[in-house]
Amino acid sequence: MAKAFVLINVQTGTEDKVIKQLKTAKNVSEAYFVYGVYDFIVTVTAPTTDELKDSVLSLRKISEITSTLTMMVIE
Repeated sequence: MAKAFVLINVQTGTEDKVIKQLKTAKNVSEAYFVYGVYDFIVTVTAPTTDELKDSVLSLRKISEITSTLTMMVIE
């Protein structure tokens, strides 16, 4: 099982729209709105690293997302 944490920034005012999309995105097991440098933290879990990569890339296609930082779990 492959897992990653994705930190996400979005356009101001689009937070409610984006959280709905994140919570229903394929392989997203958790999505939280947070305070600080980033707007959201998302946990993505997939059966393979290839599927994990595809899931993270699909998140980055959400037009309101302005930046991401992905941390893949290794242990």
